Amino acid sequence: MGDTQVGARKQAWPKRAAPDPLAGFEGVLARQRGHLACWAPVCLGLGIGIWFALTEEPGAGFYGTVAGTAGLCVAAWGLLRHSMFRVLAAAGLLVCGGLLLAGARAHGLSAPVLGFRYYGPIEGRIVDIDRSQSDRLRITLDRVRLDDVRRRPARVRLSLHGEFDTPLAPGARVMTTGHLSPPPGPAEPGGFDFRRHAWFARLGAVGYSRVPVLLGSEAGAEGAWLARLRVRLSAAMRARVAGEAGGFAAAVTTGDRSGLGRAANDAMREANLYHLVSISGMHMAMLAGFVFWLVRTVIAAVPPLALRLDARKIAAAAALPASAFYLALAGRDVATERAFVMVAVSLGAVLLDRRALSLRGLAIAALIVLGLRPETLLNPGFQMSFAAVLALVAVMGRLPPGWHRPRGLARLWMPVALLSLTSLVAGSATAPFAAAHFNRVAHYGLLANLLAVPAMGGLVMPGAVILAVTGPLGLDQPATWMIDYGSRWILFVSERIAALDGASSAVIAPPGAVVPLVALGGLWMVLWRGRGRVAAMLPLALAAGLWARAERPDLLVSDSGALLGLMTPEGRALSKPNGDGFAASAWLENDGDGRDQQTAHDPTVLPRTDRVLRLDLGGTRIVQVTGKTALAALQGCDGADILIANQRDTEPRPCLRYDARRLRDTGALAIRNGPGGLRIETVAERAGRRLWTRAQ
Repeated sequence: MGDTQVGARKQAWPKRAAPDPLAGFEGVLARQRGHLACWAPVCLGLGIGIWFALTEEPGAGFYGTVAGTAGLCVAAWGLLRHSMFRVLAAAGLLVCGGLLLAGARAHGLSAPVLGFRYYGPIEGRIVDIDRSQSDRLRITLDRVRLDDVRRRPARVRLSLHGEFDTPLAPGARVMTTGHLSPPPGPAEPGGFDFRRHAWFARLGAVGYSRVPVLLGSEAGAEGAWLARLRVRLSAAMRARVAGEAGGFAAAVTTGDRSGLGRAANDAMREANLYHLVSISGMHMAMLAGFVFWLVRTVIAAVPPLALRLDARKIAAAAALPASAFYLALAGRDVATERAFVMVAVSLGAVLLDRRALSLRGLAIAALIVLGLRPETLLNPGFQMSFAAVLALVAVMGRLPPGWHRPRGLARLWMPVALLSLTSLVAGSATAPFAAAHFNRVAHYGLLANLLAVPAMGGLVMPGAVILAVTGPLGLDQPATWMIDYGSRWILFVSERIAALDGASSAVIAPPGAVVPLVALGGLWMVLWRGRGRVAAMLPLALAAGLWARAERPDLLVSDSGALLGLMTPEGRALSKPNGDGFAASAWLENDGDGRDQQTAHDPTVLPRTDRVLRLDLGGTRIVQVTGKTALAALQGCDGADILIANQRDTEPRPCLRYDARRLRDTGALAIRNGPGGLRIETVAERAGRRLWTRAQ
């Protein structure tokens, strides 16, 4: 009996459940409810970033494996019920989607690339007009015809160096004689690769012309009416507003920057105001916001309408097509397209009774932009724009309730405080990306934006909308006055701020891992919920440490073999005062050196005798020879361990040789002096074999 009672007690005693090893993860997921969707563009961007980081072009086997993995992720998401596995499956599916999307986009834009230097007749249809970095008028042509070239590029770009009076407009067919060459590679290993940019722009050759451009027939101008409208509106704006102010007004209203000179562009960059020229989220938001306010005010002014209609939704419905027309007029540039998507998502949220500005809306915009153009992930404008908006949404969400409805004296100082806060937040969020991509830090950017942005939002953009409505009626004077004085004030602020001592400073180029680490840290800080947010400090600290320890190559060699750059305690010394200007400026910018090529040229550090330059780097003797005569007269290697020549050399030499032919294959060189001797890195090794590198 006693044994039976003991057995009964044992059976009645509840068994202790085994601990769930995934319970902790469930708790973490519970805190992230409602925010996991914001990680979708992050995972998609991770896949795109991995594809661009590959050094070998993936083949069918790679894409088959990725597609198979994506299928497994779909199956896992459908079959597994645990939250952790479903989240990981969704993340894996998005990463695979990014890989496949980037590959499909790159192969879909495949177009012939010129494989040699060409000089001769060039004929084509103008599709774009802008200005080069040297302030020359520049045209982009499609439907190209070149003499004796079978695989003609889809598009070519020409800088016009000659004097001409021919009026140029998109859609017109033109003819000229000029020089063309394949898109150039990076100025140094790890530098900006223009070939990749040109590939996604279907740009197969770049060059220049020194002879007049002849205007052909208008045949083939179909479909260019919008581009022609842009040119006419730009010309009309410059006719109403004289000088640089007209060029600025045309740039911000039509996207045509050809009327804005180099001095004004440089001043705006130094003052951190160049974002006012590039049509981006701020312009689109100002335009949409003014149209929204105008329509809502008109409805509110008519009581019968205000009582019967939803003014907010009608205003949003009116602002959306206005923004779409602004996008089409500005030419669908990457930055403008990105801005329109973000504004459209916000206006759509108003129409659907959702929050107009939220992290989810920003995530949707990022997914659309990356889905349409995966290559924008590497674009500085994409990174800076989304960083600024992400930071603003995060900060605005933490402001106390009712901050947007100030009372009493707060109505006076609140606009100034809000402008200061937004400028500070947006400037802080974009500063690391701007410094990494452009090697410049503007120290008075906050002050410049506080002075200039009110004129942009209160005069220039409203004036442009009013001019669009009243201009056809001949009532353009009030709007023209607003645009004129607003533009002049912005240019005045940029000039005065840029003229201040220490307005900006140059910074050294960071290692390649810095930008991804900064992006990861910023995203984790904003999107993660809970105490784990402090983990964002780890990638940010690592990025800062890598940047602080960044070292530049001891010697750089241009891909032509004609320019050397030796690092000295006083900065990089260049071997010649002109020529190879693109490489020289890129080297100095990446060094964090504000000098120009002429100032950096130092014949005492790099002396040249009879077109032969000799130097010693870490006990290794290097000789550079320029010109056919000097190379033919050279005896052996002239005692050098490394010979560099800007001509093709067929003579046997008892040394490591980089002549014009080999440099064409390797690209520019970066030579570092380390404990184990010299280490030579080439552009070809760093860039790998991708679609845009092997197309030539």
